[in-house]
Amino acid sequence: MDIRQFDIPRYLSALPLFQESTSEELSRLATGCRLRRFARGDSIFRVGTPCEEFHVTVLGQVKLFALSPAGQEKVIELVGPGMSFAEALMFTGKPYIINAQALADTLLLSVDKATVEREIEADPRFAMRMLAGISRRLHGLVHDVQTYTLHSGMQRVISYLLHELPEESNDAASIALACAGHGHPQGPGGLNVTLPVSKATMASRLSLTPEYFSRVLHELEDAGLIRMDKREIHIPDAARLAAHTWPEPCSRRCMSAQAAVALPA
Repeated sequence: MDIRQFDIPRYLSALPLFQESTSEELSRLATGCRLRRFARGDSIFRVGTPCEEFHVTVLGQVKLFALSPAGQEKVIELVGPGMSFAEALMFTGKPYIINAQALADTLLLSVDKATVEREIEADPRFAMRMLAGISRRLHGLVHDVQTYTLHSGMQRVISYLLHELPEESNDAASIALACAGHGHPQGPGGLNVTLPVSKATMASRLSLTPEYFSRVLHELEDAGLIRMDKREIHIPDAARLAAHTWPEPCSRRCMSAQAAVALPA
């Protein structure tokens, strides 16, 4: 893709945040946008860098993550095509509190804070649309916290496989670029999902260890609920997978051990 010929106003019009904007508004917003390419592994920003814009992943994949004092990485979010990030932080006047890195060759659209503020001053409805987008992000983060604290590891993996990306994000990406999402439902054949990143990164996103994540996938495959081919996962029956209620892998091993101990000599 030649970014010199990229139609920024047209792309913005396909995103949920700007779908109700007029052509004049989109043209003004486009003057405050910049397109950048990042190679896989490139840093987009780091903790402490001033936040003067928010970003939309046009193509590729971006990892938002935090690092512990010991250097351990926790993946906060994986941002695919059509998804935006850093909107809320941009308005606080504070620097970035997390890191962002390209997980694949990525085309990133950044929207300048000053341009957004001018549109808000000109039309309060624009501010309401911004608030709606930020609220959706907050709702997603609250859902993540609930999932990590109230759901078992097995449930987290199943939930991810069935609902990999927000529906509106896939729609925005497909409208803007005709890009397919990572997972797409099929007819009688079931559902195909492609892990967008390595298993280690995916495990961190779900607050699991890589070993545990792999073990859950293998147990689901042994149960006939999924079929794996590297990063490709086929789900023959989504309803059956959603209804899966087996105990956690370690719990089953513990129960098997306890049963063995209980057997008479």
